[in-house]
Amino acid sequence: MAVVTGGAAGIGRAVSEALLEAGANVSVLDKDVAGAPAGVQPFTADVGSDEQVAAAIGAIGESHGRLDVLVNNAGRSYPASVEDGPLEDWHAVFDINVLGYVRATRAALPYLRRSGSPSIVNMSSCTATTGLRRRALYAATKGAIEAMSRAMAADLLHEGIRVNCVSPGTVDTPFIRRLIDEAQNPDAQRAAYNNRQPTGFMVSPEEIARAVLYLADPKAVSTVGSVLSVDGGFGSMRLFDL
Repeated sequence: MAVVTGGAAGIGRAVSEALLEAGANVSVLDKDVAGAPAGVQPFTADVGSDEQVAAAIGAIGESHGRLDVLVNNAGRSYPASVEDGPLEDWHAVFDINVLGYVRATRAALPYLRRSGSPSIVNMSSCTATTGLRRRALYAATKGAIEAMSRAMAADLLHEGIRVNCVSPGTVDTPFIRRLIDEAQNPDAQRAAYNNRQPTGFMVSPEEIARAVLYLADPKAVSTVGSVLSVDGGFGSMRLFDL
């Protein structure tokens, strides 16, 4: 039994579909479940709400008796330098991007402990380790996720619960396509997103989903506390001659 937060759109939807194709029972939590793939059990829930998250995951866990996989994926973007935006906005983004993972994990742990091969996969970002302009807030939340994931892995390993991260590059999601469409020069904006990956093209949501499947695989017993980068070389390569 797998739960995906933010599982009705973008990366989360691709992850939900991949888990379904792998034979898992899948439930998704999302503020808007209209885009949830056929075959999942959708729950309308805001990861910013203790009550909604606890109620949804509790219902899933009690119905199935256990949880095997939790994919913490729900989040929000917020372009900002350190000087931009009221602090209320900063609190709100941290509440979703970091505490949202905490809420879902706390609600899921009693049911993960009933599984024979429990796994938590957290969604990070290349911005956690590579400085990008106007990403101070978002990068800070994703850096927190990577640090928290390693500590969670250390806390939970003795119980057999593996915790890992996926770190995507720029992913060709509906959100990114909307930003492209809204740009003054959509063709130039798409080229900019493609070209900042050394591969020359954006990462597909399906590639991220395959990374999640690997990390959640019960056979990946030695993969724990890791960050799996799927970023087209964005974080590790610079293609220029010295």
